Parts: sequence; C-alpha cells; structure tokens
Amino acid sequence: MKTDSIRALRGPNLWSDDTLLEVVLVVDADLPTPAMLGHLRGCMTRELAAMTQPIWDQSEASESHHGEASLIAELTAALERAAGSDIAPPAVHELVPGATYRVLVQYQEEEVGRRALALALDLLTAARTGQRIDLAAATKELRSLNQSIRLGPSTGAIVRAAEARGIPARRLTEGSLVVLGHGSRARRIWAAETDRTSAIAESIAQDKDLTKSLLAAVGVPVPEGRSVENAEEAWQAAQEIGGPVVVKPRRGNQGRGVSVALRTREAVMAAYDFARAQEDEVLVERHVEGCDFRLLVIGGRLISAARRVCPTVTGDGQHTITELVDIENQNPRRGEDHSTALSKLRLDEIGREMLATQGMTVDTVPAAGQVVLLRRNANLSTGGSAIDITDEVHPLVAERAIDAAAMVGLDVAGIDVVATRIDQPLDVTRGAIVEVNAAPGLRMHLEPSEGTPRPVGEAMINSMFPHGDNGRIPIVAVTGTNGKTTTTRCVAHLLQRSGRRVGMTCTDGIYVGGRRIDTGDCSGPKSARAVLGNPRVDAAVLETARGGMLREGLGFDWCDVAVITNVGEGDHLGMGGIATVQELARVKAIPVRRVSAQGAAVLNADDPFVADMAKLCRGGVIFFSRNPASPVLAAHRNQGGKAVTVRSGSIILCTGRDERPVARLSDLPLTHGGRIGFQVENLLAAVAAGHALGLSLDAIRTGIETFASDLDTVPGRFNVLTHRGAAVILDYGHNSSALLALCEAIEKMPHRRRKIVYTAAGDRRDEDIIRQAQIIGDFFHDIYIYEDQCTRGRPSGEIMRIMREGFGAEKPGRAVLQEVGEFGAISAALAGLKPGELLLCQVDQVELALDHVMEIVRQSEAHIPSVHAPKSKAAVVALPAAAAGGG
Repeated sequence: MKTDSIRALRGPNLWSDDTLLEVVLVVDADLPTPAMLGHLRGCMTRELAAMTQPIWDQSEASESHHGEASLIAELTAALERAAGSDIAPPAVHELVPGATYRVLVQYQEEEVGRRALALALDLLTAARTGQRIDLAAATKELRSLNQSIRLGPSTGAIVRAAEARGIPARRLTEGSLVVLGHGSRARRIWAAETDRTSAIAESIAQDKDLTKSLLAAVGVPVPEGRSVENAEEAWQAAQEIGGPVVVKPRRGNQGRGVSVALRTREAVMAAYDFARAQEDEVLVERHVEGCDFRLLVIGGRLISAARRVCPTVTGDGQHTITELVDIENQNPRRGEDHSTALSKLRLDEIGREMLATQGMTVDTVPAAGQVVLLRRNANLSTGGSAIDITDEVHPLVAERAIDAAAMVGLDVAGIDVVATRIDQPLDVTRGAIVEVNAAPGLRMHLEPSEGTPRPVGEAMINSMFPHGDNGRIPIVAVTGTNGKTTTTRCVAHLLQRSGRRVGMTCTDGIYVGGRRIDTGDCSGPKSARAVLGNPRVDAAVLETARGGMLREGLGFDWCDVAVITNVGEGDHLGMGGIATVQELARVKAIPVRRVSAQGAAVLNADDPFVADMAKLCRGGVIFFSRNPASPVLAAHRNQGGKAVTVRSGSIILCTGRDERPVARLSDLPLTHGGRIGFQVENLLAAVAAGHALGLSLDAIRTGIETFASDLDTVPGRFNVLTHRGAAVILDYGHNSSALLALCEAIEKMPHRRRKIVYTAAGDRRDEDIIRQAQIIGDFFHDIYIYEDQCTRGRPSGEIMRIMREGFGAEKPGRAVLQEVGEFGAISAALAGLKPGELLLCQVDQVELALDHVMEIVRQSEAHIPSVHAPKSKAAVVALPAAAAGGG
C-alpha cells in the first residue's frame, strides 16, 4: 500500500467542518493475510489497543483491501488519541473497487496527524514483512511531539474561551502568538499577555526595585531591600536587613533565579550567583514570613488566587532523594515545559543547598512519611504546586493587588503576596506584595493541585471583548462557475461606498481599500486568511474558488453571506476527484454550509443545483432570478421569503408579497441598458448580498449605478471598446456556460460579422473542449485559435486537434485560422477587423493581453488611451465584468 496524495484540509471542507487529513491510498496486489493482521495486532500496546475501536474484522480484512484501508484509518486515529488528541472516528471511501481508497482522519495538530499516519503505514509494512516496531516508544515520541507543539495551558484556555464565545482564533506562530477575531476588530495575545499590555508596564514589572518604589508610593506594603553588585555585598545587605532574606534578579519573571528564606553566608552567596546567571543586577530583600500566594488580576478585577506550595518529596524508607524525584517526575501531570499542569522537580545547585540545610544529600534515604523540602521557591516552573484559595481572599488584600497592577500599568498581572493568612488584611498579618508579574502563567488557576479550577480564560476574553462582541467583521463568500469575480467586485464596491475599508480577494489579486496589495489568482484560503488578518480591514469580500476548497478547505470558519452564482456545465470536471456536475455542486455548497445563523445565502433560483443548496443553510435564504415568475421565487415568497428579481425594467427587492424598487436597468452601466443578461444576474446577486449585510436601498442603488465596467474596475470581464469602427469585447470566459452566456449577450449587440480569439485549457476533459468548440463553431464566422505555451500536460498540438474535432466539417462562410500564441492570435484578429464587425477576445493572461490590445488600439487610433490612462468614452464602452467571463 502506498499514498497517492495527502492533503491537509485546514478549514471547513467537502467532507467535514473539522480539520482533516485527506489521504488517497493505493493498495498493491498482495492481500494482507490473517497472520499478517494478527501480527500487527500483536504489535499494539495495551494502551493503544484500548483506544482503538476497529471498524474491520480480521476475517474480512483478509479478503478485502477495504479492511486494510480501514485499518490504516483506525490506526492513525488511535495513534493521535494516544498522543493526546481528541478526534472523531475516521472514514474510508472506496474510489476504485479493490484498488484505491480515500481515508479521512481528523487532526488537531497537523504535524501530529501526519506523523501518526506515517507510523500507521510503517506498522502495516512491519506486519507484512515480519518486522517489529517498538510501538510504546513510537507512541511516547508522538505524545511528546504533540505536547511540544500544541498550545500551552494558558494560551489554550484563552483560545477555548474565545471559541466558546464565537470569536475566531488563529495561531500566528509555532509559539503562543494568537490573533482573536478578524480584521480591524481583532485582538492579539501572546500567552497571558495581550496587545494592550504596554512595553512600559512590562519593563516596570521586570525591574523589581522600581516596582517596589512605585508600590510603596501608593501605600502598598512591600519588603525592604536594595540592589547589590557582588556576592559579598549581597551578604552585607542580608546582614543589614537581618533575619532571612530573598535573593532575586532585579528584572525577570516566573521565578527565574529567585531563592528565598536564606540565612547563611554560603546560601546567600550561592543564591547571588544563581540570580546573577539570570540578570546582571541582583536584589536582596527581607524574607516575609508566611505562605506564598499568587493573585491573578485581569482588567482591574481579582479573578483567581492560589496558595503555592514548595516542591517536596515524601520518603518511603527505601529510595534515595534522587530516586524519589525521578519517581515523582514520572507523574503524567509533570512535564518539561509549561504544556502540562505541573513542571518536573529539579535537583540543581539550589536544591542541593536546600537539602544541606536539612542535613541531607541527594543520596539520603528519607524515612517513610518524612517530607523533604527541595526548594523554598514555590513557582510552578521550578516544580511547585498550587491550591486554589480564591474564595478566601480578604477584600482589602484583593484591593491591594488591584492597586499594584494598576500602579505598574498591567492589564493582566500575577501579584505575588507573602502573608501568614490571606483572609486578613496585609497590615494585620505584616504580609507584603513581593512581585508583580507580567504575562503570568495561568496553569495554577486552571488546574490547581487542590481546589476549584477557575475560568481564567473566560476572564481574559471578557476583558478583551465586551459582552456581545465576537470580534468578527462582515464576511461575504462568493463562488460559482461564472460571474463570481464580477459579483465579488460589485459587493466590495457597495461596501466601500458605505464607508467600510474592504478587503477583497479574487482571481486578479488581493485588494485592501481599493489598493492592490498582491497579484495573481488570490481566490484561495491563503488569500482569505491574509485579508482577515489585516488589521485595516472592516469587511471582507472573498471570491472562493473550487480549487482552494478542494485543496485546503475554506479560509474562514463562518461567513455572513454566501453567494452562489451558478454551477455551469463543463468546467473543472475530472479534476480534483470531481467527475460530475452534482459533485461540483457539493463543492460549491461548502460556503452555504458555513453561513451563520444570523447570515444569509444568496442563491440563483434558475439553477436547480444552486437552488437546492437552500436546505443546507443555517441562516436565511435570498433567491435571485431575472424571471419574476420563477417557480422557486414564487414558492419562497409565498412563505414570506426574500428575493431579488426584475420587473418592468427595474431591479426589485421582494419580501413575501412586498416589492420595493431598487434601480432601473437603464441606469446601470454594467448591464448595458439591461441587454446583457448575465450582468443583470451578477447585479441581482450583489443587491441581495448588500441587503443581507444591512445596507440601505439608497446605498445599494447608488452603488450599482456607479459600478462601471471599465478596464480598471473589472479587467477582462466583458470590457467593450471600439477599434476601426468595430466592437471589441475582452473577456476571460473559458467554459461552455460562459460561452453560451456571451453568445446570448453578443446577439443583442449590433454587428454584421462575428469573430473570436479562443483556446481551451489543456486540463479540461476532451468532451469539454469539444463542447466549447461546437458552441464557437456554430456562432462565430471567423475563429482564431492558438495553443498556449503551457498545455497543462497535453502533447503539443493535441488541443488544436480536439478543437477542430469539435468544429466539425467545414462550413460556408466560416474560417478557422490557427495562430502562434495568444498575442499572435489577438494581433491577427485585430488587424483583420472591418467596420461593423464584432470581435470577442478571450484574454487568458488578463493584464498582459489587455495591455497588448490597448497598445495596438493606441497605435492605430491616437485618441484611444492606453489601458492605464483615463478612458475615452468614445473608445471604451462601459460594459462590465461578466458572469460569462468565468467569474
């Protein structure tokens, strides 16, 4: 068995709304025997077997490749679960009977999913060859990988709280930098640090001496102490203070380099060296007697509090302290980093010094029940644990903690308090605030060793996003076979005129505020994420192409409006595993499935595949049709539904029986007075989308009346100009549906002879190329064909041969001329134009082709401007980008 392809579907996709690995497996001729599968069973550890719920039976697997593919799916899922991922059961689809299968396995971390798949395949190979794999070791490695790359407890809790509020979250790095929300309404976190955490406040918090002076100035009790420059001075300061002292870096956080309750010269000097390794400047302070408390302040409120317990081991009378530490470190709650509830215990120099104060060494065997203190520092990062005491905090202690956070300037702060009791004021217990920490760890509050876990993630989110704010901007997803680019541009135009800074993706690039920031085909999920991650964007209009949805899924989780223009014949079939129009419709329906409950799907009532998508929409549905008597429209309106249609030369918005005029077709430049049917449909869809977004009728009317069809606004989408007294149409149309729509439009334009420049894409099926040639051959008189330099896998000359097959026998009055390259064909066609004729140029390399055409026109007629200059109304007829233009 081998993998033919592996795709990571990172957003809602054809198969699921979850992230998936889509794997195509090809099996060989050798069926797995029962002995092989039995051997594979024997390789499983008890832990993994307990997590596996096979959908195969050994006897069935010995007779069927389906069992083998199912085994791979189940093993991959089981290995992911063993690594700590919570995923749904996998699925297997048979593509070619007995030979090829599609395996769908959910993942939480893509790298873990891919590694689990590779391990599952290795296990099957081992079963076939009689080899053995150390599954326990492999599973441990996989678990370690998952632990190292997944979000840590603090960031994970915040992200889960955001998602529970419907706020989208996206990880920006392999670390803990996460963006919450979209566009101009997004916020960022870095673990427990927010984008409102100022650099000044962080610097103050890291400077422990400065922090103390600021807190003391507002009456917050702090321990006395001073900075020292060497170990001798540290001991001198300790003697000045008297009693036990704390030695710590002047700057730092999370307990790094901190030693407490030091009494001897040796301990103080060793602690100085320990602190000096972290920071050049070191503080010596009075050690405040009492327990170590951490109070978490978020947004000016005390959210949680914990008593931190120093790391210890308990003797059993048999094991040394080193062995007891090793045993405790096997606790699955203890990890090497902050990804687990507790950190591993340490036996470093500070730990050995602590043992010495108790008359012990690392080789001492403590008596049964004897508690051995490993460190006086209770930070979780050095092995400490925590007990929740939130409900015990005295209101005046909470107030002091809030004052401390405010004085430093932190929106999120971990306030370290030392006191004998937390349920009494600090001036009563002679306690003190010893540190104020930026970016505090949340582990102790989320998973305390004892007590109630606190919803600190929710508190973080509530401080960043007020009630009812989900951090989202309006998202419009536009897809279909034809018309999607024009519709996308028109909806973006409506929003832009309403005062929004719009981010738009389409096959021509990425635009923000009307300025192009990226070029090329940007209709996929990567471009969508780029727009949604742009902090300048107030609304997003995203052309959502079939290819991107198949390769990776959607680039967003939910949208407010999904527009489906149509599902036409003969485009992209046979590609990406999509063989029929019905299957293509399922792909185009993905955005409809992801319309929010408050949103709407805008659907073409005249396309049965599109109209049928209404049942998939969680939100409302607005149908559009040029035919006001459409049965789908009528049935929908009878139930009080909304629709956009045309009556008496005007676009009207309908709600049930109510009808409101929007604009007259004669006032809409895109429709050429209403004569270009597919452009009317594009505007109907745009009007419906604008209404679904809450735009007023006046705003919609003004928008569509000012939406021009010039080369800058909608390049390569039914741009019409004049040359030598002939009409020249520039359009990107490249499929049968587009050609039929273009022919319908051209019939309504005055001309005496029709010409076309056209080629077919090499990755289309033979029957699709033939169908395109038939449409062209039946409608045009002079046909200029050419073959692209890139034939997309076909031998040179094959596309021309198939097109000529579609043209059929020679016809009187029709000429087929083959030219070299796109520009050669365009040049030849323009050179032969005569007054009164009409030429349709299919522009494949849109910008280059448009420049080429306009340069020829400019040279021929001096009053015709270049493509980038202001257009002369006499030269360029404002007919818009066309639905016929393939989007």
